[in-house]
Amino acid sequence: MPELPVFPPTVSPEAKPFWDATAEGKILLPKCNDCGTVIWYPRTTCPECMSSDVSWFEASGRGTIYSFAVVRRNGGPWRDALPYVLAYVELEEGPRILTNIVDTIDLECGQSVEAVFADTGEGNALVRFKTV
Repeated sequence: MPELPVFPPTVSPEAKPFWDATAEGKILLPKCNDCGTVIWYPRTTCPECMSSDVSWFEASGRGTIYSFAVVRRNGGPWRDALPYVLAYVELEEGPRILTNIVDTIDLECGQSVEAVFADTGEGNALVRFKTV
C-alpha cells in the first residue's frame, strides 16, 4: 500500500488532550461521568445529557470496521496514495470514528482492526488503523 499523506490537524482546546495523547501512541476519549456516554468528537459537554462533568480515559485502540470505501480516483496530494481506504471504525468503547485503513484494500465490515499512529511532526499523530 502507498503511504498516505500526513497533514497536521487543527487542534481545538477541547480536543487537545486527545491530540496530545496521539503523540504517545494512545487514544484518549472523553466520557460523561453522569450518564456514562463515551463522547466522539472530543468536547467538554456531553451530547446525550448536556453534563459538563466529563473526564478522559485511555481507549484500547481496537475496534471493527463499521463501513468503508476504497478510493481509486482522487487528485491533489492524495493522488500518489491511490488506492486508499476511508473507513468508519467502531471502537471497542463505542464511538465510530472516520479514519483510514492502511495495510490492505481487501476488507470486510466487522473485520477487527487496531490503531496505528502517523506522526505529523508537530507534536501529535493521525490515528489510522490496520487489520489484525
